[in-house]
Amino acid sequence: MKTATDPRHLRRREAVKILFAETYTTQPNPPELVQKILKKKNKINKLIIGSAPQWPIDKLNKIDLVILWLAIYELENEDTPPKVVIDEAVELAKEFGSESSSSFINGVLGTIYKEESHKNE
Repeated sequence: MKTATDPRHLRRREAVKILFAETYTTQPNPPELVQKILKKKNKINKLIIGSAPQWPIDKLNKIDLVILWLAIYELENEDTPPKVVIDEAVELAKEFGSESSSSFINGVLGTIYKEESHKNE
C-alpha cells in the first residue's frame, strides 16, 4: 500500500519539483533520475506529441508536462508496473496540477501505454 511517506513517492515528488524548476532555469546538481529524464526529454516529447496531438507541447501546463516526462521515462526505462506508474502520475497531478490535470495525464499515459504494449505483441 502506497503512503505519502513512501520513499518512491517522495523521490517522484522531488523529481517533479526539480523538473518544473528546470523548465525555467537550469538547476545545479540535479539528482540522477532528473538527469536521466532530461537526457531523454526530446524522445519523451515526441511520444507526448503523438499521444496528444491537439495539445501543442509548448502550450501544455508545465507541471503536467514534467509529470508526463517522469511517468513516460519510468514506463520506458524502469521495471515498475505500468499501472503503478500511471496511478502515481495521476496522484502527482492531483497534488500539483490543475483541476483537469489528472484526467489529461491519465489519458495521455493510457494512450502511450496501449501503443507501446501493441508494439511488443
